[in-house]
Amino acid sequence: MQPKKIRKCLFPAAGYGTRFLPATKAIPKEMLPILTKPLLQYGVEEAIKANIDTMAIVTGRGKRAIEDHFDRSYELEDQINGTSKESLMSGIRNIVQDCTFSYTRQVQMKGLGHAILTGQTLIGDEPFAVILADDLCDNNNKDTVLTQMVKIYEQHPDCCIVAIEEVPKNETNKYGVIDGKLIEDNLYHVNNMIEKPDPKDAPTNLAIIGRYILIPEIFDIIKDTKPGKGSEIQITDALLTLAKQGKVLAYKFDGIRFDCGSVDGFVKATNYFYAKS
Repeated sequence: MQPKKIRKCLFPAAGYGTRFLPATKAIPKEMLPILTKPLLQYGVEEAIKANIDTMAIVTGRGKRAIEDHFDRSYELEDQINGTSKESLMSGIRNIVQDCTFSYTRQVQMKGLGHAILTGQTLIGDEPFAVILADDLCDNNNKDTVLTQMVKIYEQHPDCCIVAIEEVPKNETNKYGVIDGKLIEDNLYHVNNMIEKPDPKDAPTNLAIIGRYILIPEIFDIIKDTKPGKGSEIQITDALLTLAKQGKVLAYKFDGIRFDCGSVDGFVKATNYFYAKS
């Protein structure tokens, strides 16, 4: 039987972005620009390169700028029509024309697991991708991280796939961390996952970053997952249930990742993409 195609990508985008205050007091953190393009648009473009054209975005109060960005702006387009600036809009115009966007609101911030569960109404009963726009990835025009993961999913359609990278051992308390058995080059069969463990308790330094492919069973599991670290519903805890059933793989991706949820990572990403421009 052919695996179901990954048609939808979920973007949790309801957080407050408190590490970037006061900039994020009125501007969604997902709309902060790296050069001239907001973080969320980089994520959408990565999904498009993985042949995904349906974007499901979980937003919150004060996030209307996201919806406005992924929409036509007739007044602006009329103003720059026929000028040298018209070409600057071609990328976002193509995205709006070629993709479908749907939105729902996360009324309370209860963790990433809860944000993903909130998106169930947009996803339905099918496998889907998840991109956290804070994690900006680049692959120097090779396959994007999500494209790499889709190819793995096509070989293992009964499994969830999480993207991982090695982090300094003293930073494991910032991430979900996996333990598992290497089954292919850079691919692990996960047998344990811990959310933000102290370095002394971390089984490895293989940290989950903001790219997932999830099977629809995850929704019912999240519903039964109790709050964990930080009194939030953690997707790591929900995935551990599937890992115990042999249904989670971790992929050490090819590429570079910037943690744009931190000021340091945001500046590094800006410098990196400026040097490439």
